[in-house]
Amino acid sequence: MFKHILSKLPKKSSKSSKNQEVHGAFTPVIDNSISSKSSDIGSKKLGNPINTSLATLYSASNIGQNQVDKLSVGASSKLNGTSVATYEALPSFRDVPGSQKENLFIRKLKMCCVVFDFSDATKNLKEKEIKRQTLLELVDYITTVNGKFVETVMEEAIKMVSANIFRSFTTQPCENKVLGAYDLEEEEPLMDPAWPHLQIVYEFLLRFVASPETDAKSAKKYIDHFFVLNLLDLFDSEDPREREYLKTILHRVYGKFMVHRPFIRKSMNNIFYTFIFETEKHNGIAELLDILGSIINGFALPLKEEHKLFLVRALIPLHEPRCLAMYYQQLSYCISQFVEKDCKLSDGVIRGLLKYWPVTNSSKEVMFLSELEEVLEATQLPEFQRCMMPLFRQIARCLNSLHFQVCEGGGGSELLHGARMYVDQFGEDEVIILIETVVVTQGRFGDGIVGAVKLVAERALFLWNNDHIYNLIQQNRDVILPIIFPALERNARGHWNQTVHSSTLNVRKIFFDLDPELFKECMLKFQEDEIKEEEVKARREATWRQLEGIAWKKAVTNEAVLLPL
Repeated sequence: MFKHILSKLPKKSSKSSKNQEVHGAFTPVIDNSISSKSSDIGSKKLGNPINTSLATLYSASNIGQNQVDKLSVGASSKLNGTSVATYEALPSFRDVPGSQKENLFIRKLKMCCVVFDFSDATKNLKEKEIKRQTLLELVDYITTVNGKFVETVMEEAIKMVSANIFRSFTTQPCENKVLGAYDLEEEEPLMDPAWPHLQIVYEFLLRFVASPETDAKSAKKYIDHFFVLNLLDLFDSEDPREREYLKTILHRVYGKFMVHRPFIRKSMNNIFYTFIFETEKHNGIAELLDILGSIINGFALPLKEEHKLFLVRALIPLHEPRCLAMYYQQLSYCISQFVEKDCKLSDGVIRGLLKYWPVTNSSKEVMFLSELEEVLEATQLPEFQRCMMPLFRQIARCLNSLHFQVCEGGGGSELLHGARMYVDQFGEDEVIILIETVVVTQGRFGDGIVGAVKLVAERALFLWNNDHIYNLIQQNRDVILPIIFPALERNARGHWNQTVHSSTLNVRKIFFDLDPELFKECMLKFQEDEIKEEEVKARREATWRQLEGIAWKKAVTNEAVLLPL
């Protein structure tokens, strides 16, 4: 029996050697002289160790095809705590004939499906370097190849990409993240320790999608809805380098695979809805809006009803979350693109801004005023007239705002001077309320005072510097001036900031020069209203004094008087 078993051992070894010759699975050991590239990789961890189940699935599904599959299974098993066979480099593309390059390319793709654990920087150093060099070879090959990719190559390429980039993240609790959104400059983003490999995989995917050798009709079977959804999920990564790659790749996918465009837009909408109405936490909103800015720019006219609904249901409600500053520029660009495409949308956009207008957040209020100026610049007279009354009621409230936003740059002396003036005029209690609403960014000074003052009222007065908005106001001054005149008059009588005071006087002079009669009528109306307010105030105070006198007369003891309901 033992002789029978031993007689089979040479035959098994010979068969294995023959299979290696047939399939070309020569795997020489990589030279130790290979040096790793330097990179700007952050040392912080993005999330859990990369999930190896997908790589194991891809490797195990092809067991027996060639030696590379055996290596993949071996390496995956090592990640799960068992011993590893060998993970060795395949020959270079330069060392094989042209007829065998495609086969070698597929084998290298399967080899790179193995996912290593980067949470421990000392593990699998040799194997990680072999994989990194192999990935670089794949990127170089896909850039220089001539001839359309066959479906087998596409399938293996997407399998390799999916095995490496699709993974789950460990994120901070929602409430901590939202509260931390105000101090964006203080927190450093978490960097994925696997980025030396991930970056090359993303570069491979980008070049694969952009390559003229990738046929969209064939590739859509593998870059399908499931792949796109997983790609969108990755936008929640805290690593900004990864989100930048994802933004470029998704934009290329949207441009190349026209069949996926409606699905991509719908999926992005769902992300926005979840962010607005449920979590208020997502790291990739700015990047998604960046992509949408380019998509909106390419919309054909007249706009479809689907696109108008997207503006009303997703873009405008994005002004509500407290972390608006994280994506304000991208959102403002998308809104302005819609209004430029169809000026009739400006009325709905302005009313949407008024609906979500901040009450106590001066930082957001300054952003709203900046966006409002961009929208008004593209607004025509009919749309302006439909919304000008509620709009200038809000602008009047902004003109009388005493709050400010501390901005980066500038000196602390101006802020100190303004605060002293504010204390002299309104008292310390009002200063405490004011400071509680201040949003502080970078730019600290030795005395602990930060940056220059950016006033809400000053930003509202800037609207008169825009020629188009000035013309709209001029043509409708008979409606607008009576609304804002009380606010202008109160500022002119004594706003705490000298810049706002002087700018208010300039705006008053503009209206006086345009229509002196209307200005005088508004002045008389304001004076009459003041007299009425004083009378109401005097009556109210007299009533309170009368009630206090009655209560004092009826009080027998020092105990509180309980009035019957």
